[in-house]
Amino acid sequence: MSQSDILVLYYSRYGATRDLARLIAEGIESVPGANARLRTVPAISTVCESTEAAVPADGAPYVEYADLKECIGLALGSPTRFGNMAAPMKYFWDGSSSEWLNGALIGKPACVFTSTGSLHGGQESTLLTMMIPLLHHGMMIMGLPYSESDLMSTSTGGSPYGVTHLAHADGRAPISAEEQRLAIAQGKRLALTALKLI
Repeated sequence: MSQSDILVLYYSRYGATRDLARLIAEGIESVPGANARLRTVPAISTVCESTEAAVPADGAPYVEYADLKECIGLALGSPTRFGNMAAPMKYFWDGSSSEWLNGALIGKPACVFTSTGSLHGGQESTLLTMMIPLLHHGMMIMGLPYSESDLMSTSTGGSPYGVTHLAHADGRAPISAEEQRLAIAQGKRLALTALKLI
């Protein structure tokens, strides 16, 4: 653990949100003194007997609530689910009452990101609803300013509320050049702000 870790927490079903998370981490680590801590959440099921392995088969480790306390900033990502974050991510935040009571995230900067299968698939409402638990935790929400010229030229994903990706129905569309630049810029902006605040 480093005193300059920025948590990049995501859930990804088909890999697009994970790819955005990695680009945001690249932006974070382009800032001297900033470290990205990639974490994910396990899938959940309505079948109580079904459980996930204690360690993911591949990719980032599962998040622990201690990661919230230890980070100096947070990038939160989820695919869209009917205009909201996916249930596994919501389940994680629903269990964060102890961190809320202890003020673990108060005053820390945060940003959000998402991917979806359709052009009007709820990207902006997903970003906005992901901000709600972060605001309850006392975090300072950061978006992407229009000084990032890709916001004006992208035809795939991008929003002043946070970077987005249009993955198409099969989830296989690659992250566009504009989306890549926006994700890196978002990570860099988060890292620069977080380091100023510690």
